[in-house]
Amino acid sequence: MENLSNKKYWKNTLQELLSKKVLILFFLGFSAGLPFLLVFSTLQAWLKEVNIENVTIGFISWVAITYTLKFSWAPFLDRFNLPVLNIFFGRRRSWLIFSQLMTGLSIFILANISPNSENLIMFSFFAFLVAFFSATQDVALDAYRIEVAKIEEQGILGASYQLGYRIALITSGALALVIADNYSFEISYKIMAGLMLVGVISTLFAQEPSDFIERPQMKGNLIFSLYIEPLKDLLSRHKNAALIIMLILFYRASDLSMAPMAMPFYKDIGFTLTEIAYVAKTFGVFMSILGVIVGGILWKKLGGIRTLFFGSIMISSTTLMFFLMSILEKNMELFIATIALDNFTSGFAGTLMIAYLSSLTNKSYAGLQYAALFGLLMIPGKFLAGFSGLFEEAFGYSGLFLASAAIGIPAILISYYFYKNNIKV
Repeated sequence: MENLSNKKYWKNTLQELLSKKVLILFFLGFSAGLPFLLVFSTLQAWLKEVNIENVTIGFISWVAITYTLKFSWAPFLDRFNLPVLNIFFGRRRSWLIFSQLMTGLSIFILANISPNSENLIMFSFFAFLVAFFSATQDVALDAYRIEVAKIEEQGILGASYQLGYRIALITSGALALVIADNYSFEISYKIMAGLMLVGVISTLFAQEPSDFIERPQMKGNLIFSLYIEPLKDLLSRHKNAALIIMLILFYRASDLSMAPMAMPFYKDIGFTLTEIAYVAKTFGVFMSILGVIVGGILWKKLGGIRTLFFGSIMISSTTLMFFLMSILEKNMELFIATIALDNFTSGFAGTLMIAYLSSLTNKSYAGLQYAALFGLLMIPGKFLAGFSGLFEEAFGYSGLFLASAAIGIPAILISYYFYKNNIKV
């Protein structure tokens, strides 16, 4: 009887994986993931290649904080329609198409600016625009994903989205670096700009969410309707709101806080761009894809709280692998092991958090609530990341990686408390 039950479970899971909705989320995930490394590690490799100092690279990484602040304009995507485009595509798809086109255009312009001392401010500004329009796409896409699916489908859809996202990371990470190593970063970024059309085409084939989702009418004070009311709704529905917020704040802080120094670290201990491309940006991303799949399955099979606890331990633990690398310096076997564990954990924990944050939201306020929760997830790590270059200069790579690992301890303790007391998430 148990065998029949397991067969039915896997059959249903396979059918869900092959549905149109899941495939669309896969390609939209690719569109969401493509710009991220272009304003993060690939951008840092470009800056390192032209001899920009680590301290400056650390500060420029703050353009990626845009992803954490997207809650500030998310309500406008929930409440307002884009002129003309809305007539043809509906609210969610019109915002998606607009943000995808503007992201591609910004990447193309960035490709034409040389990151030297004279152009560094302009270069940083267009990197910021890439991050801004990419973050806008994320708001529209996260709301779209939440609105087109039931809560029990969010694990599978989150995994599909993450799978597409991770493949995009291979493209804008490994492929972009190999192209840059053989040609130039300028050519590499122009090719990446063209690939944003994948998102546009996917959106054209996507189905607009139902018009019958209840959206409370705007009344009284505009700020209250756009911001206070959705946040009040979010907090009032969760009695453990304070602990939930603390868990989200610290969950990814460990790995994110040291992330801007990963690429300079690889370069400083002797790895070439091509070696980094194949190990960190190809093999590593495949490991993250495996983590995405395992995370999606375990979320559905074991439930959220247990997998969240496991994920919190893995994040801090894998950060310690970088500490070992800083002691042994260039060691290809250790590099491969570190990348394997770190990327598997990133994919695993990323899927868990997408499903978890989605489960906390109300579809009536999907854009703002998810963006606000995602902002909480990213703000501590991204903020500290801006100082990672200064911290590395003062305490070395070893000190940076040890401190980053310690930052994740509160998330372990809180998720353990939820797990031990069987508090549902």
